[in-house]
Amino acid sequence: MKALTISAHGGFDRIELRDDLPVPALRGATDVRIRVRAAALNRLDLFVLEGLPSVSIVPPWVLLADACGVVDAVGADVRVVSVGDLVVVNPGLSCRTCALCLAGEHSLCPKFKLLGEHVPGTAAEFIVVPAANVRAIPAATDVTQAAAFPLATLTAWRMLRTRAQVRAGERVLIWGIGGGVALAALGICKHVGAEVWVASRDDDKLARARALGADHTLNSDRDDIPALIRAATGKAGVDVVVDNVGRATWERSLKCLGKRGRLVTCGASSGPVVETDVRRLFWNQWSILGSTMGNDAEFDAVIAELRAGRLPIPVDSVFPIERGRAAFERLASGKQFGKIVVTIP
Repeated sequence: MKALTISAHGGFDRIELRDDLPVPALRGATDVRIRVRAAALNRLDLFVLEGLPSVSIVPPWVLLADACGVVDAVGADVRVVSVGDLVVVNPGLSCRTCALCLAGEHSLCPKFKLLGEHVPGTAAEFIVVPAANVRAIPAATDVTQAAAFPLATLTAWRMLRTRAQVRAGERVLIWGIGGGVALAALGICKHVGAEVWVASRDDDKLARARALGADHTLNSDRDDIPALIRAATGKAGVDVVVDNVGRATWERSLKCLGKRGRLVTCGASSGPVVETDVRRLFWNQWSILGSTMGNDAEFDAVIAELRAGRLPIPVDSVFPIERGRAAFERLASGKQFGKIVVTIP
């Protein structure tokens, strides 16, 4: 079968389309084999390409985490989907037997793994995953839109609905609008009735975000964002900041927070080590919240939105798998607005 792979970490020259990989077999009675029609990129895939601490690969390593496809085979105990169903995949794998999994906290499982990072990924003609990670969607669903949906929307849903618990009327700042999680966060915040500020270095991205419902746009290179937000809110600040940038935005994020504000983070693309004045933290009674992926209940919630045609994430561009390297180059450029999708004919 065809698959987009690497055999060593490095640059784009390491990306290789192979056509000699074996079709994976079902490993157990609760497995599902999917004929993949589309797979989507996330920033994580650039980190996998470059190499991550404590993460090793076995060549040839299949890339990507998100997928939409058609069920090709099912194990004897699978009841949730049938052969021929169009499905999407939750990229987060957990053991489902530990205390945290049994408590419904699958993304906190000590053995939690992500497709494409800890186990081979989804950019292949066929993949095998546990049935617990698969959900059926309407047959008429656009497969590129469906492939773009799971990881980003599930991550943003847990951040905003479960961890930060954003409510109608609250003020939210989202950094890095144009990325998948940031755009999913914008859609979720507007869906619940929040007032949203978005920040980007790109004025075109800001204009497109306003067209999607952003109430205020801020250029993160030119604007003094904390000062503008304080002025616009009568010095009250925002209730929630969505920050997956890390070092480059952390100090400004905290300056934007009002009393009892919540900063929720799922990434550190500009660097993992930040500084915080703990005096301001306790005096303002802020909450700093970490968040990773989501659990089964949250995945069911976002898939219900997908089935209903709500919370769509813009698709920036679509590449055939033969042009997988170009898809990675587009992601690395930082020019994309929305998700980049690879299709498998």
